[in-house]
Amino acid sequence: MEKLTQQEEEAMQAIWSLDGGFIKEFLEKLEEPKPPYTTLASTVKNLEKKGFLQSEKIGNTYRYTPIIKEEDYKKRFMKGFVGDYFKSSYKELVAFFAREKQISAEELKEIIDMIENKKSK
Repeated sequence: MEKLTQQEEEAMQAIWSLDGGFIKEFLEKLEEPKPPYTTLASTVKNLEKKGFLQSEKIGNTYRYTPIIKEEDYKKRFMKGFVGDYFKSSYKELVAFFAREKQISAEELKEIIDMIENKKSK
């Protein structure tokens, strides 16, 4: 699975939130400043070529459906991100946010509780 550009990720976020649909619907879902319709249409076609979407012709238009689940993309992206920037160490990732004061002690306690509760299941 290939890493998406920011523009492609924004389009996929809209597509995932709608669980598929038409370009016009995706455009409505995007935040300002919205890209031109033709730009979004090109982005969607690229996403189809990359294997993220499939299309179904309905009349004069196409309905697009995600093939790749959002959760699967997030997992793959995070694994690559942590590998590239934090030597594949999630500990290093959390330490980075702690050093930058981007995560509180309370949030760290919540994370520890999540880990401990998952182990006991």
